[in-house]
Amino acid sequence: MTAITDAQKSEYISHHHVHECGDNQTSSVLTRSIRAPVETVWSFVRRFDRPQCYKTFIKSCNMAGELKEGSVRQVCVVSGLPAETSTEILEKFDEENHILGYRVLGGEHRLQNYSAITTLHSDLIDDKPATLVIESYIVDVPEGNTHEDTKFYVETLIKCNLKSLSDSCERLVS
Repeated sequence: MTAITDAQKSEYISHHHVHECGDNQTSSVLTRSIRAPVETVWSFVRRFDRPQCYKTFIKSCNMAGELKEGSVRQVCVVSGLPAETSTEILEKFDEENHILGYRVLGGEHRLQNYSAITTLHSDLIDDKPATLVIESYIVDVPEGNTHEDTKFYVETLIKCNLKSLSDSCERLVS
């Protein structure tokens, strides 16, 4: 195995992370390299039923039934954010290729029509197994906000979640 090249990274993004934005929507793609094997990182990311295991802004999550495409979860958000709850559906769940995608159905928050996809890719850092995490989203821009404000808010949340994911996975393998 060799380290992921910029060309490969671009290919992963163009294959899984292209969102067509309407006039009142914004989207972005964020990446993070984690010094842990893809299997370790996937053990966290795949937990649609327990996102609070690494997503720091989630207080609790309830999901009935088995983990599969079409599963719906009810998420309670920690206090201090402009949100209370979120109802979300698992739209893509590919264990073999390490892909998870979900869409927000409703809840008490300002992120309308939010949809995200996360993909994991085996990588090398300093000749040791690592993971390139790519997360993208699309969301409506709330009334009274700019595209830039919305993008800044969502990207801040995702960056915090990716840092927490990285810290959790790297602790396990250190």
